Amino acid sequence: MSEQASFHPADRFDLDTLAADAKRKPDGAAVRLAGRVMLFRKMGGIAFGQLQDRSGERVQFSLRKNDLGAETFKAWAGSVALGDFVGIAGEVWTTDKGEHTVGVTELVLLNKAGRPMPDKHAGVADPELKYRKRYLDLLTNDESRARFLTRSRAISFIRAFLDERGFVEVETPVLQAAASGAAARPFSTHHNALDRDFFLRISPETYLKRVVAGGLDRVYELGRNFRNEGMDSSHLQEFTLLEWYAAYWDYRDNMVLVRELLQQTVQHVLGRQTVSYSGVELDFGGEWPTIDYRSAVRDATGIDLHAIRDVDALKAAIKRAELDPDDQLGDQVSYAGLVDVLYKRTVRPRLVQPCFLVHHPVELVPLARRSDEDGTRLDMFQVVVNGWEIVKAYSELVDPIDQRARLEDQIALREAGDLETMMMEDDFLECMEHGMPPMSGVGLGVDRFVSLLTDAPTLRDVVLFPQLREVPPNPTAGQPEAP
Repeated sequence: MSEQASFHPADRFDLDTLAADAKRKPDGAAVRLAGRVMLFRKMGGIAFGQLQDRSGERVQFSLRKNDLGAETFKAWAGSVALGDFVGIAGEVWTTDKGEHTVGVTELVLLNKAGRPMPDKHAGVADPELKYRKRYLDLLTNDESRARFLTRSRAISFIRAFLDERGFVEVETPVLQAAASGAAARPFSTHHNALDRDFFLRISPETYLKRVVAGGLDRVYELGRNFRNEGMDSSHLQEFTLLEWYAAYWDYRDNMVLVRELLQQTVQHVLGRQTVSYSGVELDFGGEWPTIDYRSAVRDATGIDLHAIRDVDALKAAIKRAELDPDDQLGDQVSYAGLVDVLYKRTVRPRLVQPCFLVHHPVELVPLARRSDEDGTRLDMFQVVVNGWEIVKAYSELVDPIDQRARLEDQIALREAGDLETMMMEDDFLECMEHGMPPMSGVGLGVDRFVSLLTDAPTLRDVVLFPQLREVPPNPTAGQPEAP
């Protein structure tokens, strides 16, 4: 490591070309590039390397003793190793095998790699290493790099789509005094300067509604949210959520906009309306079927949620129908929690093609508006694809009296042991008392949607640095062997 210790990295390099463009330039074109050396070999008086840059492509470069002179050739060829960052300048030429190559006339060693690169053929094969050392995965895995570029393109398109329709992007607190906006366990933290406990937000919903009440009629936020619950292929505790709210709309207006957004994003990213996921063709095109929530539960289980409205009666019906052979539902405290688990076990796995699920029982979402036609159901919909909830949306409850009563019910359920209920927010209720326009809001799970777009088997594949279980410290664990 003596060479590494004495080496001082360069601070910059002027470049004018990317590797993807250099490969397409005619012979004689002058180029300046910078990137990482992914391949390097010497053969007598000539050396060939491959340089990879942010274009994601590699271009071949050459060092030739006859052009550079013996001393320069020896110095440059002897200083470059796999993984190093270099800046090169020269002219494009084509080898006898037809490969466009940069004949180097200037080489600047920008920084040395102190550890060996992964095997050039196998790359990062260990999934665990791929998530823990994403930088190596991005360097060696074209599919992984393409997934994250697709994610970026999709998010940029979504922002532009909403901006063009008069929505304004805003930012609301991640640290919140009460966990609200969804049924989930929060993470908690302590604010030393204020000497107060806060919760990492599980949703920006109540703050975005405050913004609408303040006069910004159409707003959205795209950011990280946190729910302290289990992990699996479709759930992460830290995830990206898009929420938007439109004053004077109801849930039916958002059904139109959601379908339009998802269809146009799929078309923009993939160039078609179908998505291939795990060998199944998911068709986002055309109209989507609309399925009534309670009817779907009745058809799958024989249980009528119109008639059964309390938790004990529902538990008895589930037992009679032998839908809980392992007796895992008995610890559910609330009717809403039990209904949700029953639906997720029996209905949701069957919903593969994009569809709207509508008119959920009123107990399921304390922030949603009751239907005028049937006060036991909500003006609400979900978009379900591949058995995943991609979107949840509803007409918003703007009546402060009804809202306070429903939040008080949530507190009673929490005191009875349901830790996934919402907390009281007096400031939010005060905002409602000042007056809120009718509105409808949408929550879209960005990670799940991107997983579908990129055929990723788990959300970890579309999140750059997912949280993982801790492993015993070992500075050499998972490192590729030296060549």
